[in-house]
Amino acid sequence: MKILVTGGAGFIGSSLIDKLLGEGNEVMCLDDFNDYYDPLIKRRNISAFAKEKKFRLVEADIRDFERIKNVIGPGQFDYVVHFAARAGVRPSIKDPKLYEEVNIGGTTNICEACRLSGCKNIIFASSSSVYGNSAEVPFSENSSGLSPESPYGSTKLCCEEILRAYHKNFGIKAACLRFFTVYGPRQRPEMAIHKFLRNIIEDKPVEIYGDGSSSRDYTFIDDIVSGILAVFKIDFNYKIINLGNSNPVNIRELIRIIEKVTGKKARVEFMPPQKGDVERTFADIGLASELLGYKPKVNIETGIKRFFDWLIGR
Repeated sequence: MKILVTGGAGFIGSSLIDKLLGEGNEVMCLDDFNDYYDPLIKRRNISAFAKEKKFRLVEADIRDFERIKNVIGPGQFDYVVHFAARAGVRPSIKDPKLYEEVNIGGTTNICEACRLSGCKNIIFASSSSVYGNSAEVPFSENSSGLSPESPYGSTKLCCEEILRAYHKNFGIKAACLRFFTVYGPRQRPEMAIHKFLRNIIEDKPVEIYGDGSSSRDYTFIDDIVSGILAVFKIDFNYKIINLGNSNPVNIRELIRIIEKVTGKKARVEFMPPQKGDVERTFADIGLASELLGYKPKVNIETGIKRFFDWLIGR
C-alpha cells in the first residue's frame, strides 16, 4: 500500500510508520516540525527511516492548501493517515485561534485534497477529549451530548463532523479513532507520564493539578498502533472508534506505580486545578473489539516499566 502519514514525525505517527515500513508499505511522512516541543526530538523519531527505500519525508504545513494538494496528487496514496494537529488541552486555551487554523482548517485541506485526488480512505486521529466530563461511563462512541472542555477537544469533534460531511457528500471513507491518553517510548515530553518519570529520575518536584483523584485511561503505544493497523484491514466506511485500555488509573496511583518502577520517592507538589482538565477518561472498547479484534495487552505497570527502560537507555 501507498500511505501518507501527516504528523508522522510525532509520537504516534512515527511509531506507526515503523510498523508500516516493517510490513513492506510505501510511506510518506509529512510534518512541519513546528516548535510546540523541540523539533530535534521529532527528527530523531524518524532518523531510523531515512535510509529506507520505501520512506519519503516531506516538510510542509497542513494550512498550506496548494502544497498539500500537490503532495496528495491523483493516484499517489491508497490511504491518508491524518495525525498532524496542534495537540494539548492547556495550550489550546492560551491560543484557540491557532488550534482552529491548524486542526480544523488543516483537516479541511486534507479532506479537500483527498477529494480532488481521488484518495478515498482517511484514518483520523481524534481524541477522548471530545467527551469532556461526560457522566456516561465508560465513554461510548454512542454517547449523547458530547461537550468538550477545551478548544482542543472542540476542534477534534469538529474534525470528525467535517469528515462525516466529506463521507456523505463525496464518498470518502473515514475512520475517526478516539485515542485515550497514549504513553510510551517517544511520548511528548510535556505529557504526564513522561514528565513524572523524568522529574522523579532527576529528583525534581512532581506537580499534580488538583487533589490527585482524577483518572485517565492510560494506553500503551503498542496497543494503539495495533489498533490502527487493524483499521487498514476493514472497510470502515465512516466509523468512530475508541482506542483505549478501558482501565482508568488515578494520579495518586500512577505516582505510586512510577515510584515502584524507578525505586525513587516522588516529591509531590499539589497545584490548583487547570482549565480544560477533566475528572476522568474511560474507554468503552466494545466496538473496537468487535470490528478490529482489538484487545489491549500492556497493563499500566508493564507499560511504565518499558517506558522507564527506554528513557534511561537513550
